[in-house]
Amino acid sequence: MNDNIQKNKELTLEEIHNFRGKYPKQLIYLFLIEMWERFCFYGMRGVLTIFMVGQLGVTDKDSNLKYGAIQAFIYAFTFIGGILADKILGFKKSLFIGGLTMVLGNLIIAYSPHDFFYFGITLSIIGTGFFKPNISTMVGDLYSEKDPRRDAGFGLFYSGINLGALFGGVLCVYLGKYHSWNLCFLAAAIVMLIGILIFLATKKYLGPIGDSPLIDMKPSTRRTRETFVYLGVLLCIPIIYAMIHNTRYTDYFMYTIGPLAIALFIIELIKIKSAQIRKKLVAAMILIIFSILFFAFFEQSGGALAIFAEGNLSHKLLFFNIDPNIVNNSSNALFVIILSPLFGLLWLWLAKIKLEPNTVIKFGLGFLFLSGSFYILYSTRYFADSNGMTSLNIFTIAYLVMTFAELCLSPVGLSIVTKLSPKNLSGMMMGMWFLASSYAQYVAGLLGAEMSSPDENASLVTKLYSYTTGFGQLANYALITGIALILFSPLIRKLMQEVK
Repeated sequence: MNDNIQKNKELTLEEIHNFRGKYPKQLIYLFLIEMWERFCFYGMRGVLTIFMVGQLGVTDKDSNLKYGAIQAFIYAFTFIGGILADKILGFKKSLFIGGLTMVLGNLIIAYSPHDFFYFGITLSIIGTGFFKPNISTMVGDLYSEKDPRRDAGFGLFYSGINLGALFGGVLCVYLGKYHSWNLCFLAAAIVMLIGILIFLATKKYLGPIGDSPLIDMKPSTRRTRETFVYLGVLLCIPIIYAMIHNTRYTDYFMYTIGPLAIALFIIELIKIKSAQIRKKLVAAMILIIFSILFFAFFEQSGGALAIFAEGNLSHKLLFFNIDPNIVNNSSNALFVIILSPLFGLLWLWLAKIKLEPNTVIKFGLGFLFLSGSFYILYSTRYFADSNGMTSLNIFTIAYLVMTFAELCLSPVGLSIVTKLSPKNLSGMMMGMWFLASSYAQYVAGLLGAEMSSPDENASLVTKLYSYTTGFGQLANYALITGIALILFSPLIRKLMQEVK
């Protein structure tokens, strides 16, 4: 009886959608939760390769491959987490379980980084998979389908991601390299716990958003299905652990999950009777595929660029002395925070004079800016001294241009997937978006391994030329892809119909 009364007092979806102003209050709560989770994620990401090379004795090439495998599994698990939330757990429960698992993973590493690194990372992979796609989907659910304020909401949410990334990127590198690796991973665990506590305190304001899809099912049946999910997760732990250790197994996994995901997409596509909805889903899939290429280049920051920063960059940025890996791990987030509102104003101004590029053109521009950033990274070879040390200033300028690329593509990417997806497939399609990121991370690791010098004892000059040659090749590929995407934009826009 009391449960029914409590349920009746919950906010309805209509009440949430009919908010006044630019943002619903629930977005601020999700912003804070995501901020602390991204602190944990990006702080960890920024130290993976330098920890493996410096503390575990892994070679540059293998550290790139392991980094790619770790990141690939994180995003692959978001695909699985999105489906399980859609079909069984609901977004709220999935988010809570994922957060707790991430806390546990980081605490295990903090206890003994050298002994339990891979085991703790395995738990963090699973936890992020349950957490990440579901909070993004809940942001989309705060808005009705045709609410024009949705893009602004995702823009603010994206700022939360980068605020967390900035703090985590600076603090985790600083603690790990200059104090203690135990403190580095403990900090990641503590901030993730803060995020969970904020979620528990504010989830009542989400109303029915994120509830289990099986909420009306017989409780015992629902519990049985949830139990099978948890058992499946436990079975995944030794599998993921083994594949991180031996990246050859990662290849087999990536060759398998991609075709299975496409098969699932095709099955769901066939079930849909509306031709309009099918066209929108096809458009979403095309944009998702292009995002693989974009992030395969962009996500060199945690692998090849981290190793390049560690060995080949001076510590001089303008008039300051600073660790190059702090710059590598935080400058993109800082630039996003500064530039994101300016880009938002730019799009609004262009819209007023009817010159705002559509989403597909923005994707193309993202590739062109990305190409420019890698041409600048290539140019660092011309600023190097005789020892192979080059300019941190030029490196930072490259990140500025890379941020232009990200702001053209990533915020609208999250938003457009939710716009093009029907509600009953929103979790799956958000999972597809992150599965694309999984493939991007996997390819990023392969590209980083190719760029690294085959001789681990090579001089810094040799490593400089090896990495910058790779950066130049990525610049060429990004340029070609951007031009092709812009040329084909009218066809993709036709599939998107009224969605902009």
